[in-house]
Amino acid sequence: MITLHTWNTPNGRKISVALEEMGLPYAVRTVNIGQDEQFAPDFLAISPNNRIPAIVDEDGPGGRPISVFESGAILLYLGEKTGRFLPAALPERVPVLEWLMWQMGGFGPMPGQVHHFLMQPDGPAKEYGVARYGKETRRLYGVLEKRLAGRDYVATAGEPSVADFAIVGWAWRHERHGVPFDDLPNVAAWYDRMMARPGTRRGFEVALS
Repeated sequence: MITLHTWNTPNGRKISVALEEMGLPYAVRTVNIGQDEQFAPDFLAISPNNRIPAIVDEDGPGGRPISVFESGAILLYLGEKTGRFLPAALPERVPVLEWLMWQMGGFGPMPGQVHHFLMQPDGPAKEYGVARYGKETRRLYGVLEKRLAGRDYVATAGEPSVADFAIVGWAWRHERHGVPFDDLPNVAAWYDRMMARPGTRRGFEVALS
């Protein structure tokens, strides 16, 4: 059994989607970040950066429990554990790693800043933040649009990879980012394709808060 320590955020949804897609048994333990539960000592013991999500796998390597924090590391761990959605051969694995890192380094931090500034009081600071990070977020959606031209999935053929799970967790909030899919037909088709998958759909339906 895997325990998923999380909250209803894009990064949390990445992991619930992956767990459902991989068919792994898991239980959710909510960490209410609005009430600072991420600073509780028992959570810091498995996630020292006080960020969700984190997992504890009771059946880790060698049958021993293991904890993993950071959503990208969790996705890679789960891919290695199951042998699914993470190609074994290096030439096929490299694009998955590239696009997973792309998400972790940009298509997450940038729309996350949009989220932050949208919640600020009206004024110059809010306007500056939304304009700055909104522009970069739209650029990143454009990068994804080009990548998906003629492709069903971001990094692999035939089925999604852990990179798709990572990216769809944030694309789920595209309306909040102020990025409609009207002029992003490739992204729109990919998003619909992902959301039509039973595992992905269940990953977004499971209660995380």
